[in-house]
Amino acid sequence: MKVLIVGSGGREHAIAWKVAESPRVDKIYCAPGNAGIAEYAECVDIGAMEFDRLADFAQEMGIDLTIIGMDDPLVGGVVDVFEARGLRVFGPRKNAAILEGSKAFSKDLMKKYDIPTAAYENFDDPEKALAYLETANFPIVLKADGLALGKGVLICNTPEEAREGVKTIMLDKKFGAAGNQMVIEEFMTGREVSVLSFVDGKTIRIMTSAQDHKRALDGDQGLNTGGMGTFSPSPFYTDEIDTFCKEYIYQRTVDAMAAEGRPFKGIIFFGLMLTEKGPKVLEYNARFGDPEAQVVLPRMKNDIIDVMEACVDGTLENVELEFEDNAVVCVVLASDGYPVKYEKGFEIHGLEKFKGLEGYHVFHAGSKFSADGKIVTNGGRVLGVTATGKDLKAARANAYEAVKWIDFENKYCRGDIGKAIDEV
Repeated sequence: MKVLIVGSGGREHAIAWKVAESPRVDKIYCAPGNAGIAEYAECVDIGAMEFDRLADFAQEMGIDLTIIGMDDPLVGGVVDVFEARGLRVFGPRKNAAILEGSKAFSKDLMKKYDIPTAAYENFDDPEKALAYLETANFPIVLKADGLALGKGVLICNTPEEAREGVKTIMLDKKFGAAGNQMVIEEFMTGREVSVLSFVDGKTIRIMTSAQDHKRALDGDQGLNTGGMGTFSPSPFYTDEIDTFCKEYIYQRTVDAMAAEGRPFKGIIFFGLMLTEKGPKVLEYNARFGDPEAQVVLPRMKNDIIDVMEACVDGTLENVELEFEDNAVVCVVLASDGYPVKYEKGFEIHGLEKFKGLEGYHVFHAGSKFSADGKIVTNGGRVLGVTATGKDLKAARANAYEAVKWIDFENKYCRGDIGKAIDEV
């Protein structure tokens, strides 16, 4: 079969690698792709938001399944465009992708269906938000309602910081239209855990857990980013927590979306906070996490095409997910200065050292081919250096050893990805 993947980051590279493992797949295309994805797929110069061009391409090339990797096209309704043309596509429709597209919607959904989450209020008027802050407890969290590349969340320790945050989100519109509405919610403390799942509208199958590192600098300092590294499984996600989440969060979310007339098919990413009062939902995403996909997919035993088609067909109840009894750590190599200001276009050296090396991957997040055919940096997050080990400590040691094999000008990475496992 022929498969089209939509996107250009490390997540899509991981998906392309996993799809290429399937004996059912003869040909992979990726739009627009990147220099790493080109190893597995023919990259097509069509943007992820060019819905009609993507659908035209899928029809012309006889694509059997299109996989939407990114949040923007999902929230924008690309799945609806494909389905209207009778094309098979993996991902939620626009009315279900709102689960990620609007934090206000998702918070209201959780309140209505008694899904554990932080106390909150929604605001579309900055003056009312400022008035609310006068009586709030600190620290407090401000969230731009819409998509903001994982950066639209501000943790404010003082009233002054919170007032400046309202200005940043709602008045200065630092995150664009995402800041037309804003959520103010209580600050929760505890371990953060990411749990991804496949959903077919009614049935949910949980993948293995992961833990992300959002801040740019060691010690969880600096600005929020799209993710500087991750590991799987999370040692803090216990059987007891899994049992609680399956009863009060996972299936309840799927049922809530169906009850709202928004049946969800695709990936639901549960961002959880393990608080003293039990697990609570921090956020939902409507697609694989990036870089969580880079550590979860290498551990998955199933043929990803079988699972995705079961989601499309509503037959996920017949699928049991299986994962390797090992661990994976991903360290993101970024351009120094990310997520604010950075240079790109530098040649990447050392990629050949990973060729044919079992247990190691380099997933490209921001790369491209230069005019003379060299692979150069093309983004803030450049590569996800990923390694497997018998346990988390071994995987972490392998990943940081592999980080040394890669070099490019202004290369930067955190030195403490997975350090929390030392506390277990």
